[in-house]
Amino acid sequence: MKKIGTVLCVAMAVLGVAGCGHNSPTGTVASTHQRGTLVNDPPLRVASLSASGLAADLTAQPSGSSLLQLAGTPVCGVDVYYLKYWTVAPDDSPQLASAALMVPTGPAPSCSGPLPIVEYAHGTATSSTYDIADVTNPANPASAESAVIAAVFAAHGYIVVAPNYLGYDISTLGYHPYVDGAENAIVMIDALAAARKALLSTFTPQTSDDGRLYVTGYSEGGYEAMATVKAMQAAGETVTASAPSSGPYALEAFADAIFFGQVDIGSTVFAPLITTSYQHAYGNAYSQTSDIYSSTYAAGIDTLLPGTTPLSTLFQDGKLPEAALFDSTTPTSSTGIPALDTAADQLLALPSSAQYGASLAALFDAGFGTPYLVNNTYRVAYVDDAILHPDQAEMAILNHQTLTSSDVGLAASPAVGLRQDLKLNDMRNGDWAPEEPMLMCGGDQDPEVFFLNTQIMAAQWSPYLGTLVNVLDLNATPSGQFAPLQTAFQTTYAGLVAAQGPSAALQAYHTTEVPFCMVAARDFFGQVQ
Repeated sequence: MKKIGTVLCVAMAVLGVAGCGHNSPTGTVASTHQRGTLVNDPPLRVASLSASGLAADLTAQPSGSSLLQLAGTPVCGVDVYYLKYWTVAPDDSPQLASAALMVPTGPAPSCSGPLPIVEYAHGTATSSTYDIADVTNPANPASAESAVIAAVFAAHGYIVVAPNYLGYDISTLGYHPYVDGAENAIVMIDALAAARKALLSTFTPQTSDDGRLYVTGYSEGGYEAMATVKAMQAAGETVTASAPSSGPYALEAFADAIFFGQVDIGSTVFAPLITTSYQHAYGNAYSQTSDIYSSTYAAGIDTLLPGTTPLSTLFQDGKLPEAALFDSTTPTSSTGIPALDTAADQLLALPSSAQYGASLAALFDAGFGTPYLVNNTYRVAYVDDAILHPDQAEMAILNHQTLTSSDVGLAASPAVGLRQDLKLNDMRNGDWAPEEPMLMCGGDQDPEVFFLNTQIMAAQWSPYLGTLVNVLDLNATPSGQFAPLQTAFQTTYAGLVAAQGPSAALQAYHTTEVPFCMVAARDFFGQVQ
């Protein structure tokens, strides 16, 4: 995956095209900070690729060749523009942000004239320099993701709008509003408004918005894509179809599962991102960072991510533990209420419970150690609260019950601040359902963003399954229209297991899903006009 961004820049260098340069003509600079305002008009073109050149250079690299085989031969060239626009932070302060606009080019009929827009929400990023428009820079941490959306969508006739969230690139907010659904929906909506303005003055003004809007994203971006659909529906705006993929939609249930001992890969990174985000937004996550985090890591943890220091350095320097979210010595509940303490102690003892097989127990066990990130007092208080104010879906899953629309309710009145914030941002909140077709793609063995998120949303929306709401499990027995993608994913993953071993393959599972879910999204969008 990381090599794909390099492939694009190599392609531009070999072809001698207008990419890798800032070559838009001089234009106007906006004087207003109103939401959705395009700052520089015309926008800055930073890359220009031909279809044949992109195909040739992707073919020349193993990673690019695999992407090309999956996504198909490019039909269109791609011009990439860098947009600056105005949006707002959770406190409503004006914020300058950036985005990529990818415009198809070339003589094929599907590459010009009125075309549909795909708005793409990117995945979790720990580097504050993340810029999805910077496809010409192999050192850019966004280059691989940028290459995937260019090859899958823009090279096949979709205009792509891909915002950099607040906290990244030129944003001076100082933190990222991580899985803050309402806030990031605003960013997505404002980027779309700016991109539609920018389209009128690109190097290919004959290419225009045909009115169809598709929304997709992966991982955090899957969550933000769903939040955007929810927000746009509430505002009476039209989304033609959407395809959120592998997102943490059921935040409350997901977090409860983790605190019960089912520790996902990446949890020591996600934890400070989410608590910092919610503390800024709501002021109730903690009074001080040591309320949640152990003395080893509490100081300054709220300023680490996103940042300019690589994760490997943060781990090496002892700023974060690589995997140990919780103490390997199991704490106990001491409320003095026997039934509550007994129930909490049983959950705190996971994953040693017999309900888990050896492979899952080994995965979860990796999340326990010394030194550890979350202090015992906080973990116990969280689990106590989750028992007193249960998330119905998580409890049903824990008890091996089949999820139905009648048992996916959120906690009635959580007392812990973080659980209040998770409930507020959980996609079940508001009792809504998509009004236009939605595909949720993922894999039921995902060790990073558990498939329970998709299963819970599918259960909540069970009356719409197979009509408005569709679910693609890449790991299921291949069947139906996506059977070739399921087979290809499973073959690819089996190859990773054979080449790298089960543990390394499991670490790569979540990122391996990305291009498969994106191609599924494109195929799905092609059916919804």
